[in-house]
Amino acid sequence: MTDYSAIDFSPLDGLSADEVVTHSPVRDVRLPSGNVVALVTLDNGRDHTRPNTLGPATLAELGRTLDTLKQRAAAGEIHAVAITGKQYILAAGADLSEVANLPSKDIARLIAQRGHQVLGSLSELGVPSFAFVNGLALGGGLEIALNSTYRTVDASAAAIALPEVFLGIIPGWGGAYLLPNLIGIENALEVVVSNPLKQNRMLKPQQAFDLGIMDAIFPAASYLEDSLRWADGVLTGRVKVERKNEPGKIERLTKWPIAIKVARGMLESKIGTVPRSPYVALDLLDKAKSGTKAEGFAREDEALADLIAGDQFAASMYAFDLVQKRAKRPVGAPDKALAKKVTKVGVIGAGLMASQFALLFVRKLRVPVVITDLDQGRVDKGVASIREEIGKLEAKGRVDADTANQLRALVHGTTDRGEFADCDFVIEAVFEEVGVKQEVFSAIEKIVAEDTILATNTSSLSVAEIGSALEHPERLVGFHFFNPVAVMPLIEVVKTEATSDAALSTAFVVAKGLGKNAVLTADAPGFVVNRLLAKVMGEAARAVYEGTPLPVVEKAFAPLGLPMGPFQLIDLVGWKVAAHVQDTMAGAFPERFFASENFHELAALPEVVEKDKGGRVTGWTKAAQKVLVTGKTPVAPETILARVQDGLAQEIKIMLDEGVVPEVQDIDLCLILGAGWPFIDGGASPYLDREGASERAFGDTFHHPPIRGIGG
Repeated sequence: MTDYSAIDFSPLDGLSADEVVTHSPVRDVRLPSGNVVALVTLDNGRDHTRPNTLGPATLAELGRTLDTLKQRAAAGEIHAVAITGKQYILAAGADLSEVANLPSKDIARLIAQRGHQVLGSLSELGVPSFAFVNGLALGGGLEIALNSTYRTVDASAAAIALPEVFLGIIPGWGGAYLLPNLIGIENALEVVVSNPLKQNRMLKPQQAFDLGIMDAIFPAASYLEDSLRWADGVLTGRVKVERKNEPGKIERLTKWPIAIKVARGMLESKIGTVPRSPYVALDLLDKAKSGTKAEGFAREDEALADLIAGDQFAASMYAFDLVQKRAKRPVGAPDKALAKKVTKVGVIGAGLMASQFALLFVRKLRVPVVITDLDQGRVDKGVASIREEIGKLEAKGRVDADTANQLRALVHGTTDRGEFADCDFVIEAVFEEVGVKQEVFSAIEKIVAEDTILATNTSSLSVAEIGSALEHPERLVGFHFFNPVAVMPLIEVVKTEATSDAALSTAFVVAKGLGKNAVLTADAPGFVVNRLLAKVMGEAARAVYEGTPLPVVEKAFAPLGLPMGPFQLIDLVGWKVAAHVQDTMAGAFPERFFASENFHELAALPEVVEKDKGGRVTGWTKAAQKVLVTGKTPVAPETILARVQDGLAQEIKIMLDEGVVPEVQDIDLCLILGAGWPFIDGGASPYLDREGASERAFGDTFHHPPIRGIGG
């Protein structure tokens, strides 16, 4: 057991120089029963765009505040303590800018212990404590609530979550022990492990209430008044708090270990064993079934300190900074004042990709969208598909009935391209062939206004070549989505030498309106993501053709930490698309990219690979085995991995030298957002530096010094 009162926390004082301190003023509120609640309001003095965070100085002040309230409670001056936040925000967790720069593992441990000391005191005040979760509550913000005796939530709160595993750490201020003992192991596994690994999914207030994290939920209009009235009921005994999801003895003995075993198996099948934080979290949740709270907190102290000191957290914070800052201020984007206002969108094509585009544009921009194709049957099918998807959104409660009807009314299909005349932005989703794209753009250019922006979704073709058939190539811009369109957050905005600032600015503004992150790339083969994925897939294909069994190849790629192996990825994007991309890259750079005609033969097969229940590729189908011409010299997994590492390092260096993107950070951002490259790697470049591939490939590193943890 740790005696937090005996710890010297003064080494943390030097970390607070740049901290935006969240203060904790108190006011007494007399309830109808006569009970007095000391209401603490966390507030950093900034508006809601700058959330409250919990840095060292904030924790020190909150600790002093709670010490004073404990004394007042002992004197009988107050009967309860409640803690809430400024408008829309309780707290967004620890101040990660401070945590990421800790000088030693010992200091990291002090941060964990300080959080436990201060937040843990909420359950040791001598009177009940209430957390009024009036808005965003992430990480340490939610742990404030978990350490309190009772919790209410505002029905309009933006999000509630423990996202730490997503960032390479664990909930270290009580969450890993308190949550499973509040809502049961299966629910806790969802919140602590599963949700962070699902693109950092967060809970809505109703979900948090249904899980039993919150004891009561109230509407925003009267949230504080309702919470105080409810608290008064609890204090007087009029309100009985029931927690149906609290685990009993039988669950701890039977269901708990089974749930942990199942979760471990799922983790191993979905993410491999490279990421540390999910497994550390799993161990903490497992041990939370027994022992004392003090023992649970001590385990969190050591686990958090160990993870903060490691390479994966350092890389995660680099990635987090890219996504939170660089992605929101795209490098090279022209002044948004130059953008053309988009009041109507045209989509050329009515197939699956075109329908996804149309649905996204109509949902996010709320402007008329017209789609076209070669015949009315295809058009009608496309429109029906879009309206069906809108119906699904309505059924799931994602949009209300009125909105759904409005969205359906905004979508229109036609074979008459004359209806594109008043479109401000036209995007194609036709066959990936230069001649086809040139033909449709040449035809549409004669119909639309001179300043209408034309966008191509090509994944690897030259945008300049596509535009060479246009009278006004300056209006053409690459606008490359990733599949599935609604989910993947990246758009590669491709600029040619002819592309005007107006077209480029419009593309960035539209991307932001669609809720996407845009990264500017030069008009180079494969742009960024497909160029580097082609390197990955090409090395996998090379190993197979040399005679290496497919499962060995898939296993060799596991240390990269990608969300799926190379052949599972190819199977997802489609063998036809993969064959086309490989041809493009091998055609442009034959000395560096591997391609084989076998890819085209495989693409013609209805089924190419066999998969297990978890979706992992386990082998070839019999038909594929007949097509494949493999060698007689299988390659060792470590050789395959070194090849792909060195190949990626070399290619990224060449891309930077060629000016495909301004800086290596943009390549990492593209890979994180467009390829699911893990946060724990920080994208590709920090990983390649740490693994020595950068030195092997070009005698230097991408980052100076390389991005490493405290112990690195």
